[in-house]
Amino acid sequence: MPKTLRKNSGKNSRFSFDEYYGAVFGGRWPGLKEALQRPPRPSAFGEGLLCPYYLDRASVFAARALGETGSCRVLDMCAAPGGKTLVLASTLGQGGEIVANERSSQRRKRLKTVLDAHLAPALRSCVAVTGHNAAVWGLHEKNAYDRVLLDAPCSSERHLVLQPRYLAAWSPSRSRSLARQAYAMLLAALDAAKPGGLLLYSTCALLEAENDEVIRRALERRPGAFTPIAPLCAEKAATLSLSLEKTRFGSLILPDTSDGAGPLYFALLRVG
Repeated sequence: MPKTLRKNSGKNSRFSFDEYYGAVFGGRWPGLKEALQRPPRPSAFGEGLLCPYYLDRASVFAARALGETGSCRVLDMCAAPGGKTLVLASTLGQGGEIVANERSSQRRKRLKTVLDAHLAPALRSCVAVTGHNAAVWGLHEKNAYDRVLLDAPCSSERHLVLQPRYLAAWSPSRSRSLARQAYAMLLAALDAAKPGGLLLYSTCALLEAENDEVIRRALERRPGAFTPIAPLCAEKAATLSLSLEKTRFGSLILPDTSDGAGPLYFALLRVG
């Protein structure tokens, strides 16, 4: 939280959305908000699929940071609506498998529909859909996955600014609550990953509290349990008109500098 707001952030304090984000981004905020308000321009992703799936090219880039899945055992902890799962499945090889998890029954139904429509039967059989609570995954299955994707539920400011009803209900406490949930999920993801495995933490949030701060808290809680590393596909960003803004532990892609793509934060972690 920016210092100008932190000292007045008592339990009953209220800040407007623009006041809060203006304090975070300063003079950049008007242009960034304008970019967020423009209709998203999803790109067609069709590699290895029966038909193209349309999603933000920043999401494709982030999922690719985990590298080719090959024969790996992969966990997608919050998989709906399924775009990143399809990206992971597109490089799945013999012996590889994906567990696509989504706790919400409604969103899980949508996930299954997306997978059924875009994956050939042989590939679809390698993708299992589950409905567990991601925050406690590590209690039941530890050191089990070569690759883990945690695309955590977040503030999703782009959706907020495009939907006045949700924007009117916004408050700073929303981000704090989501950050606590993401932190619990990240600890569970660390438990689920095999030593030496890769974990990708991502959000479509703007605030550091839901991004780098979640990583920092996990490092503080479990020193030595993981190491942030440079994404394996960083050199491809420019070819996709994506501007990677380096943060302490990851990268941020924002629509005002990436031709409308994003917002998306991601951090690639080596476990163990």
